[in-house]
Amino acid sequence: MLAETLILLLVVLPFLGAIAATTMPVSARNGEVVLGGGVMLAGLVALAALFDQVSDGRVVSRTIEWVPSIGLDLTLRVDGFAWLMLLLVFGIGFLVVIYARYYLSPADPVPRFYGFLLAFAGAMVAMLISGNILVMVVFWELTSVFSFLLIGYWHQSAGARDGARTALIVTGTGGMALLAAMILLGQVVGSYRLDDVLAAGDIVRAHEWYPWILGLFLLGAFTKSAQVPFHFWLPNAMAAPTPVSAYLHSATMVKAGVYLLVRFSPVLGGTPAWFWIVAGTGMATLILGALIALYRNDLKGLLAYSTISHLGLITALAGIGSGGAIVAAIFHILNHAVFKASLFMAAGIIDHETGTRDMRRLSGLRHSMPRTSALAIVAAAAMGGVPLLNGFLSKEMFFAEAADWHNGTWLDTALPYLATLASIFSIAYSLRFIVQVFFGPPATDLPKEPHEPAAWMRRPVELLVLLVLLVGFWPAAMIGAVLQSGVLAVLGVDAPYYSLALWHGFNTPLKMSLTALALGTVLYLIAAPRLQRANEAPAFLERLSAQALFDRLMLLLTRKWSLRLYRRFGTRHLQVQMRLVVLLVAAGAAATLIDATRMWPRGLFQNFDITFALMWLAGCGCAIGAAVQAKYHRFAALALLGGAGLVTAATFAWFSAPDLAVTQLMVEVVTTVLLLLGLRWLPKRSQEIAGDRSYQARARRAQDLVIASVCGVGVASLAFAVMTVAPGLTIGDWFRRNAYAEGGGTNAVNVILVDFRAFDTLGEITVLGIVALTCYALLRRFRPAPESVALPSQQTFVELPPLSAAEAECEAEAKASKEPTRHDVMMAIPSVIMQWMFPVAIAMSAYLFLRGHDLPGGGFAAGVAFAIALLLQYLATNVRWIESRITILPVRWIGAGLLFAVGTGAGSLLFGYPFLTAHAQYVTIPLIGQVPAATALLFDLGVFAVVVGATVLIQIAIAHQSLRSARLRARDEAEALSQEER
Repeated sequence: MLAETLILLLVVLPFLGAIAATTMPVSARNGEVVLGGGVMLAGLVALAALFDQVSDGRVVSRTIEWVPSIGLDLTLRVDGFAWLMLLLVFGIGFLVVIYARYYLSPADPVPRFYGFLLAFAGAMVAMLISGNILVMVVFWELTSVFSFLLIGYWHQSAGARDGARTALIVTGTGGMALLAAMILLGQVVGSYRLDDVLAAGDIVRAHEWYPWILGLFLLGAFTKSAQVPFHFWLPNAMAAPTPVSAYLHSATMVKAGVYLLVRFSPVLGGTPAWFWIVAGTGMATLILGALIALYRNDLKGLLAYSTISHLGLITALAGIGSGGAIVAAIFHILNHAVFKASLFMAAGIIDHETGTRDMRRLSGLRHSMPRTSALAIVAAAAMGGVPLLNGFLSKEMFFAEAADWHNGTWLDTALPYLATLASIFSIAYSLRFIVQVFFGPPATDLPKEPHEPAAWMRRPVELLVLLVLLVGFWPAAMIGAVLQSGVLAVLGVDAPYYSLALWHGFNTPLKMSLTALALGTVLYLIAAPRLQRANEAPAFLERLSAQALFDRLMLLLTRKWSLRLYRRFGTRHLQVQMRLVVLLVAAGAAATLIDATRMWPRGLFQNFDITFALMWLAGCGCAIGAAVQAKYHRFAALALLGGAGLVTAATFAWFSAPDLAVTQLMVEVVTTVLLLLGLRWLPKRSQEIAGDRSYQARARRAQDLVIASVCGVGVASLAFAVMTVAPGLTIGDWFRRNAYAEGGGTNAVNVILVDFRAFDTLGEITVLGIVALTCYALLRRFRPAPESVALPSQQTFVELPPLSAAEAECEAEAKASKEPTRHDVMMAIPSVIMQWMFPVAIAMSAYLFLRGHDLPGGGFAAGVAFAIALLLQYLATNVRWIESRITILPVRWIGAGLLFAVGTGAGSLLFGYPFLTAHAQYVTIPLIGQVPAATALLFDLGVFAVVVGATVLIQIAIAHQSLRSARLRARDEAEALSQEER
């Protein structure tokens, strides 16, 4: 039970930390480090507690049933290989959190950075321990989304925006291909459980769909791990802050692709197609990445192409597919993450303290930054595969597998030569990194005077370099148990014997290493003068640039083809777009119900009530009147629309649905107020009336009337048929019978919303929060024309009759003497009444909330009532006046509400029940007695908070927009008056 709880905490903690980080103030830099570091440390502690249970090839899992009818369950599993990858996520993540504290500027939005970083860690963790291959793809895509946000963190930079967009397009497209592969794979196996898929390798390889599965699967893996020809997105991602590069692009995100290749090699591997495609692509990426890295002048650019090259090495090992190759691949995943993360951090320190990453300007840093230089030199030597360092050991394993015989093809024969060639380039670019940056005379034209960084900025690099040395000297003691657990998780009983000793004799792999070391040194010495003046890549590689091909393809998609489609089918008019949507929905419904004769209602006039019919005639008249008056008298149209809403609320009450009636009434009030405030942004009626007299305008309105009438009659007929045709018991009867027994409440509607269908409600309030944030963002950018905006002083809530001459003279004298005028008194009356109504509305809201589980009410109705109380204050008083007396933070209301709702649902998981399972019982309170209590009340509290926050956020946006527009109008009038006076 403890292990299952720890697995759940591994997934939940990073996401909770992300939510907490984004709500912290910008000035709380140390607090964010404590939060992020605490989450990462907690993950490491949980991993330490789980190691004994996965070290011998066992699997710890927890399954939460979600949609068992289609095999979609939330299965979380940790084996040795997943544990090893999680160690990188939390271990290097902890060091990156500390490093980022000193790298980022105080002017940067640091809470957002830590929020994105922790959210990415959560997505990566969930992907690694997902026991369902469909859920795995969901979190796979989520890593792409959060990497997009992290790469584009400095969004003011065009390079960051372009790099983030490119990474998202490439990896997201690959993710779609991976989803298709997983769907086909699950269909072939008959299950989407990862354990079942891993055990069905023979079935998959023998199936006729195998080529399609393999192609789609490799497309997803290659795009994520930056394999040729999809490698170009990774160098563009170097526009991200260096902590992002050290985390995502060395240890976590790019490792997801090779993780998938190694994980599924027992299922999809072992075929000629697998060997040729995977091993061939890996070797091509290994050589091409190393060659381009030799020419790069930017420190992070060199490290980016080096990362591409090493990812190609791991991919080639997965393509070889033998037991020793899988061991070497897993070992190099660990080693590369350690030395490459330290190198990225060292490059970030150099950039931070010198002001540049251009190696052509850097020189002699060992004099001014001796400690950083020593650390970077050791890490770069490990990158090149120098003996007695961790990179040398896994590269020796790679050489041994490349030199071994596998299938006798020409690619198999060429593997040792290709591996040696790539290693020569690796030695050369590592030497260039070391010699050109740290040796030679001190640079004289740097933007900053170089010096050592803060001690704690260097501590993560020191720890990683220490691991490089310890693993290089004592590999079996330092990494043996972890590596063995990962190998057993992938290969099981087929795991081969391997040795982590430092000396295996003067064998072929050692000869290849020494040859590469010597020739790589010679290559650098010969090419060094040219490299100092070289461009970013050789000319022949620039002509074959995958980035150029991608740019041309995106230009075709976004400019040429999309423009043709837009000219043929597109329009900027919202009315036309809505017409097409409504027609498509109507056509789909008609095609479905065309033969549904049973849906025709029987006994149409059996219980006819003249009063109800008259009420609905009035409602229909209001609706038609609102449509007619919309273009000519907007306030009258809004009033008629409210009349139709009142008829709807009365209908709910007529048919014994008081919950719906109360909610409808509250929503009518809110929407009327918001629409009334929104009318000010529409064009003047005189302009619309003039444009509405044309023949085309009248024809369009007639067409819209026909469409609206047909759709309205259709929906009404369908609803009436459903309520009258169905014989016997309905699902509503089941809910009424089980509302109290299963949900602990007598109000079936509220029990459905917060218990039986709570997951639907969670999705709805999430959408509501997103809509409110979107409206707020749009209104912040909205700049209306000054002539279309009236000053608040020109608007009144009460229409007063014209003043006589005597009354006007009295008003003028009163205004001159600063006494209240009749206008001021009339305006003060609604203001005072609305202020008096505030505590009454708050009490009404509390009443509706507390009674909702047993009587009409609930979180939604209470939230709308509370929002109405706040809206009344905005209407009755000045915006600044109300906000100086009532502190309203609607975004936090939305966040807290979602947190309450999700937290309530997750609480049931701790007790072994499905997500959002509610519990109800009676609680004894002193002096009161037994009262009903249910956990659904906490979920309803989340609904209440989201509704209040969303409604008030939109209201605040409109109110502040009004003030901003008024200030703009006043400023323009003042400038015009000043110009006239001059």
